Amino acid sequence: METQLANIILFHRKRSGLTQLELAEMSGVGKNMVYELENGKQSVQLDNLLRILRVLNIELTFKSPLRESFLKEYPDADC
Repeated sequence: METQLANIILFHRKRSGLTQLELAEMSGVGKNMVYELENGKQSVQLDNLLRILRVLNIELTFKSPLRESFLKEYPDADC
């Protein structure tokens, strides 16, 4: 999973024409965070990851066998 996430972030950053420093600055995280994520870091604060994904226009979607039931009970949920 971490390798797949690393590749997704690296691919999108390069296609966006951003350096690691530019992505870090736009995301409000340190350059080391971007470097570590692109190199498969296994643990990261969720809010930092979400900031980076938001800048790269990557949407995070949750999958669950109960997803449909959840959405019926919470129709305003954004997942």
